[in-house]
Amino acid sequence: MLGVLQGFALILGVIAAGYLAARFGVVVGDQRRVLNNMAFFVATPALLFTVLSSSDPGVMASPVILVTTASAVVAAGVFVLASRIWFRRDLASTTLGATCSGYVNSNNLGLPVAITILGDAAYVAPLILVQLIVFAPVILTILESTRGNRGGAAVALGRAASNPIIIASVAGLAVALLGAPVPELVLGPLELLGGAAVPMVLLSFGASLRGQRALQPGTGRAAVFTAAGLKLLLMPVVAWALGLALGLNAHELFVATTIAALPTAQNVYNYAATYRRAETMVRDTVFLTTFASLPVIALSAWLLG
Repeated sequence: MLGVLQGFALILGVIAAGYLAARFGVVVGDQRRVLNNMAFFVATPALLFTVLSSSDPGVMASPVILVTTASAVVAAGVFVLASRIWFRRDLASTTLGATCSGYVNSNNLGLPVAITILGDAAYVAPLILVQLIVFAPVILTILESTRGNRGGAAVALGRAASNPIIIASVAGLAVALLGAPVPELVLGPLELLGGAAVPMVLLSFGASLRGQRALQPGTGRAAVFTAAGLKLLLMPVVAWALGLALGLNAHELFVATTIAALPTAQNVYNYAATYRRAETMVRDTVFLTTFASLPVIALSAWLLG
């Protein structure tokens, strides 16, 4: 568990640095959006290309990934249903809430969990691919459609296809499928830029906490608690049940359930901040699930490990 605690400490430390930067006036008001924009349009695409270009797309067909992907879709679907029946969010907010319910932090926390609890970092790599190649394009296309552009879905799909995150993901996947080498002259700068993606998002996230406490009344707490509950409770339970139904062995069942218990990824906040949709709801959900996931992961390891 030491590696998991170190992963949590790393994330919270950078978030705290962002909060202190806003607290002492280094970052003022909407200046934090510069960090989000640089992460979204520059650093994250570089990171995605370097990750995907060196990946093995074949691992996406593993039974563990099928289970975790299906459980994410179920959790997201339940949030959409709750949004229509209970708290009535608009399309962008519903999309981001559903994303919070199933899009896991497979990098910052997923890797420490995979190494220290599951015994192999390769367990989360396929999930990173699924989220980047399948989930992200759908999310970004829907968010583009809410910008009020004329032309409807076709224009939204075209704008999403020109998104640097999607372009970088497709290019990285193509390189992986073709087995083409990437010259070090190209790869070096991309790796350097990609290393800045996560810190910039976390710094912006921390700065956003300045001046507004998390989970304040009137900020959509019903949606936050629903998304957090679906992410930390329903998704692991669904993963466990699907794993049993599909005949996963004991270790595969443990892996799928533990991965499903990971908190909401900070990438979702980057999407919300970039498109200026449901920022507070997403920020509070990421904040809540990051803290609450530790006992859930520990319980999963104790029951199934």
